[in-house]
Amino acid sequence: MQGYPLATAGQAIGLLGGSFDPAHEGHAHITREAIKRFGLDRVWWLVSPGNPLKREGPAPMAQRIARARDVIGHDPRVTVTDIEARLGTRYTAQTLAALTRVYPRVRFVWLMGADNLAQLDRWQNWQDIMRRMPVGVIARPGSRLTARGSKAADMYERHRVRAEASWLLPWLAPPAWCFVNVPMVATSSSAIRARGEWRR
Repeated sequence: MQGYPLATAGQAIGLLGGSFDPAHEGHAHITREAIKRFGLDRVWWLVSPGNPLKREGPAPMAQRIARARDVIGHDPRVTVTDIEARLGTRYTAQTLAALTRVYPRVRFVWLMGADNLAQLDRWQNWQDIMRRMPVGVIARPGSRLTARGSKAADMYERHRVRAEASWLLPWLAPPAWCFVNVPMVATSSSAIRARGEWRR
């Protein structure tokens, strides 16, 4: 479909969602680590219309997409897309359900930082996310302990994949999730905004 990312049957594609307000080197870093650790062919950055858990709206979509493409550069493995706006979905569970319908033979992996795992139980239909596709969790500064002790981690502990077998994640039936520790970059979108380096 026009405007949708291209994918072929059997590809392992990671999905990194967020407002990317703004995108920064930390996003690029965890993307490269995810490709390596989880054996992914590609990663799509799903630039969302807005985060339902945040009261303040993000910068305009075109501005955020342009910044994201600048940050990731010419890496052919990464696609920056507004597909969530095109699908008309607002919540992650809705987006993932729609993507699996549009791309039924693609092996998707939902990617998130450990900070998101720590609060996953606040997301709408969060258990649908865990049951929809494998989940790759990447350590973020200050979030390792809270993530590992979270409600989601506890509830799905028996479905956790050892880090040593992380490359198998795209090929496992959900629920399946894997937590990997990687060298961390402490940059955050909120810190960039606070320093006045990103104007909406």
